[in-house]
Amino acid sequence: MTTDHRAQVDELLADYRRSRDQLASVQRELAGVTATATSPDGAVTATVGARGSLTGLELADAAYRLRPGQLAQVILRTAREAATEAAERTYRVLGPVLPAGTDPEALVRGTADLRPDEIAPPPQRRRAVDDDDEDFEQRDWLNVETSGGPR
Repeated sequence: MTTDHRAQVDELLADYRRSRDQLASVQRELAGVTATATSPDGAVTATVGARGSLTGLELADAAYRLRPGQLAQVILRTAREAATEAAERTYRVLGPVLPAGTDPEALVRGTADLRPDEIAPPPQRRRAVDDDDEDFEQRDWLNVETSGGPR
């Protein structure tokens, strides 16, 4: 191997090691991303990880004065707020290491290189009236005769 080739190989290996170190650093930063939000009344505090998964939930005494449905809504709103902040932090970690013009949010969502028509859900297929499939929503299960069942 000539000296020029050896120098190129050494340079490529050094670039690879720098890239790998940078990736490891980004992975550590991403693993450490968390966000916490507290409801306006202070009743609920939610903490989420980088992917928006709930990792902590604190309920103040005021939370127990809420009706169950209200409490559930406050928890969901507060967790969503924390997840939004965690996502923003994730985008800030990724932004500097992505190629110019790459949208970190679209990359995380998995839509970075997709067109809107590729992301849209497929159209719903309408059932024909004469489909062989039964419509189980309209079935009265109490009056159906089955072998060995009530008549």
